[in-house]
Amino acid sequence: MRFVSTRDSSREVSFKQAVLDCLPQDGGLYVPSDNAEDLRRWILYANESTSFANLAGTLTSALINEEFSPIICEAIATKAFPVDPVLKRLDSNLFLLELYHGATGTFRDYGISYLTATLETILTMDSEKSILLDATSGEMGACMASALRGKRLVTSVLVCPKGKLRGIQESDFVWNGGALYPVEVDGTEEDCHNLVRDIFAQRSLVEKYNLTVANTANIGRLLPQAFFYTFAFSRLKKHISGDIYYALGAGNYGQLVSGLYSWRLALPVNGFILPSTPYLLQDLKGNCMMPDSIVPLEHRIKADPSDPLNIERLEHIFRANALMLRSFVYPANITKEQKESACKELFVKYGIYADSDLSAAYAATLMRTDKTKDEDGAVVLVSCNAPSLDVDFIRHNTGETPVMDGELGRAFETTETGRPAIKPGDQEALISVLNSLNLLRIF
Repeated sequence: MRFVSTRDSSREVSFKQAVLDCLPQDGGLYVPSDNAEDLRRWILYANESTSFANLAGTLTSALINEEFSPIICEAIATKAFPVDPVLKRLDSNLFLLELYHGATGTFRDYGISYLTATLETILTMDSEKSILLDATSGEMGACMASALRGKRLVTSVLVCPKGKLRGIQESDFVWNGGALYPVEVDGTEEDCHNLVRDIFAQRSLVEKYNLTVANTANIGRLLPQAFFYTFAFSRLKKHISGDIYYALGAGNYGQLVSGLYSWRLALPVNGFILPSTPYLLQDLKGNCMMPDSIVPLEHRIKADPSDPLNIERLEHIFRANALMLRSFVYPANITKEQKESACKELFVKYGIYADSDLSAAYAATLMRTDKTKDEDGAVVLVSCNAPSLDVDFIRHNTGETPVMDGELGRAFETTETGRPAIKPGDQEALISVLNSLNLLRIF
């Protein structure tokens, strides 16, 4: 598989380049080229006994066999995915795919772990090193720390508001021999994002420090999410003979994009249901529309390296097949009251603690029964985060409080760095940190 920019399909790059230098200089985002592989025989071969790691290793090998051997691909997936997602049957036509059984109770565990394992492999083969530079409100700390333990060639510099860092052990800090260098900012989350944007706007700094990101602007973080749907199908296919739909929250559209990539790779799926947003609407006829598409790419600002929105990747898919927008993506206009009612219904009928995103996905499903009438079909609700991460919403609607187990609780304990915070907009302080890695980890 080769990759192109959403704004220029004439120049293809390798998977390695798309991961290491994650932002095309034309301002777009990397996407798979239009000549996508057909992975039908691998997808149909997988069954209920196939682990997620084995499935991911096989699909990785099939996708990038020109760059990595099957043994290397299997090793990447085995290291990245020690825990499988969980598919539960709620009734004859409704399933729940839980993606939060990793170290920190969030679907990001899978994508970030895959990205860092891939990076470590690439850098080992090339005798190079790289820095992941990301902004966060704090919750990404535990996920990055878990994924980077044991890595020697990848360092994460996390920029977050002062006092918000969570789930990091002292041994994870670079100055204690780990792979994580947190930089606290005496300001807001947006101040943190602006600092990261400012650094990536200077191409000389990106090249000097071999900078990339761990968010979904990096195709290496987004691509493994496509494996979720293949895994679900491997468990579904013995029980379901009809149409299959996936219902998910909107988020930054990374899950929807990766689901559509699964379809392009020959995954049997009939559509995706999600709540409407200002970027992805349901028109008066019930069809999907994207208002931003009327703005030419050359008139848009560059893709955000710090807080990406995957709408441009959706547009790229739909430009290749305009009819797919109407026949494959089904947004639903839902209200706050409908979302709260959906949360209550999932709890009463199925004993499910549904967070805000899962409740919105279920509410959207209830609104789009026009597409899910097949008695032999199924709707799969995609649950991205542990219910205990959205306690207030769940307690408000069910009167119950989901319990956070001890391991997950430790992943969200506040972390003290013992280092002074920097001021908002202080690029020099952040550049000084990047420079210091030359000494602390012999970059």
